Amino acid sequence: MIDGMGVVDAHMHVPRLSTVTPAWLEWAARFGMGTRWRSIFGADGDPVPARLDALLEAEGVDVALLFAEYSPRATGIQRAEDLLPVIAHNPRRFRLVANVNPVLHRPPAAEAERQLGLGAVAVKVHPVHGGFRADARDMYPVYELCEQRGVPVIVHTGPSIFPGSEAEAGDPKLMGTVVADFPGVQFVLAHGGRGPWYADAARLALARGNVWLDLAGLPPKRLPGYYAGFDLPRLARKWIFGTDWPGVPGVARNARAIADLGLPAETLAAVLAGNAARVYRLEPG
Repeated sequence: MIDGMGVVDAHMHVPRLSTVTPAWLEWAARFGMGTRWRSIFGADGDPVPARLDALLEAEGVDVALLFAEYSPRATGIQRAEDLLPVIAHNPRRFRLVANVNPVLHRPPAAEAERQLGLGAVAVKVHPVHGGFRADARDMYPVYELCEQRGVPVIVHTGPSIFPGSEAEAGDPKLMGTVVADFPGVQFVLAHGGRGPWYADAARLALARGNVWLDLAGLPPKRLPGYYAGFDLPRLARKWIFGTDWPGVPGVARNARAIADLGLPAETLAAVLAGNAARVYRLEPG
C-alpha cells in the first residue's frame, strides 16, 4: 500500500538480462530508476526474486503483473518460464502475463494455451514489436480462447522507440472490430494509445464496456494534456495503473502523481488497484 491506498502495478518487465537486446538495456538505463533497478539482478543478470520482492514491498506494490515478451527483433525473447521462479517466491504479489507472437508461434492460440497453463492471468499481444496486426484473422483463435477462459487481453497501442518496431500496428482503431466481435473479453489498451492515438484509445474505452486503458509509460502529470477534451474523472474510471518498470522513475512516485491529479477518492482507488483486480481477477495467491 502507498499512503493507505492499495496498489497494483499491472505492467512490469523483469527479464533475464541475457535475453534482452542492447536497446532494451539502453531504455531501462535511460528511463529507469538509475542504478536501483539493476540491484534486483544477480551477477549473472538473472532477477533475484527476494530482491525484487523487497523492492516492491518498499515501493508499496501489493500485486505486480510480470510480462513475458517474444519480440526478438525489438526487445528480445523474455520467456514466460523465466518468470516462474520469481512468481513462486511470492505468489501473493506476483502474477504472470503471457505473450504470443503469431510470427513465431504457429498456431498462436496453442502457445497462448500453453502459457495460460503456466498460470498466466492475461495474454499480451505486441503487434508493434512483433510485426503483425492484432486484428489479423489468425489472432482470432487467441481471442476465442481467452473468451472461453475468461482471460483478459492486453494489446500494445502507440509507437515504440525500439529498433524494428512498426508504429502503424499500434493504432488502437485497429481494435475496433475485435472488441466488438469479442464482447466477453476484457481488452486493455497498453500505454493508453500513446503518441498520436490518445484520443482514439479514449473514445474506444468510453464507447465499449470491455475496453480499458493502462497507463504504463505515461508520466501521470501529463495525463490531463494527453486526454485534453475529455472529462478526465469520467475517463479515469477506465484507467489501470501500471508503470512499464524498469522504465519509470519509481512506482510509488508515479502512484502519488496519479493521486495528485485530484480524482474522486473512489475513482483513484479503482485506478490504483480496483480496476486491475476486477479485470485480471486478482485474489491473494
